[in-house]
Amino acid sequence: MKRTRVTPYPGARRRPALLGAAVVLLAVTSSSVAAADDGPGPFGVTVQAAVNARTARVGALFHGDAASEGAGGHFCTASVVHSAGRDLVLTAAHCLDSGRAMSFAPGYRDGRAPFGYWDVRSVFLPEGWKGGRAEDSEDSDVAFAVLAERDGKRAEDAVGGGNVFAAHRATGATAVTVTGYPSTAETAITCTDKPTAPSRAQQRVACPDFAGGTSGSPWVNGDGAVVGVIGGHERGGKTDDISYSPVFGTEAADLYREAERAG
Repeated sequence: MKRTRVTPYPGARRRPALLGAAVVLLAVTSSSVAAADDGPGPFGVTVQAAVNARTARVGALFHGDAASEGAGGHFCTASVVHSAGRDLVLTAAHCLDSGRAMSFAPGYRDGRAPFGYWDVRSVFLPEGWKGGRAEDSEDSDVAFAVLAERDGKRAEDAVGGGNVFAAHRATGATAVTVTGYPSTAETAITCTDKPTAPSRAQQRVACPDFAGGTSGSPWVNGDGAVVGVIGGHERGGKTDDISYSPVFGTEAADLYREAERAG
């Protein structure tokens, strides 16, 4: 799982390991703002996520069922992806392999869950993750969860839709916008940059301040499709400012179809 960086980037400070502590964000001045060609821009700058239709689909994963209303604390990030059952979320496999009760709060902000807490009903992990040691299965660090209905609604109906899950996309074809919840913060952060491919099965992006809790954060490309999640190499990266994702290939596509059929 993402761990706290050893050396802070210039102008930042180490954050205390305290739930609810403020996240230190890189300030954006008018002179530094430049339009990114595929995202909100500028590239490589992390800011607090705005409240909009895109961020409503991203939420925090909490220990404990929905009835606990987040009392167990949030530990990873997930996002709603479009499916036939309209009840599917995407995250990293290492976020869902504990076997414990979990709930999901889309659009979570400032300690409030505007769309409520949703029980994780079932979990889908790839065979490559289940069948090998964690250090040998980083290329399979992707997972889906089916959410239970809440007040007669499915998750997509509540948040206004889900992002398209996209496998077999070329790394770096467009920039990606990464949005997630550090475990020391109560509001999501976001950053846009162009990913690179350190290997055929892994991709990486340079965005500061994505620390523990941001595992599972979606990478949304210029077409509005999810092409990655923070996870993979070193369970997403050992430092806050470099994050990894497995490249979504055949295994991830097959897993999506399996989870969709079960929704």
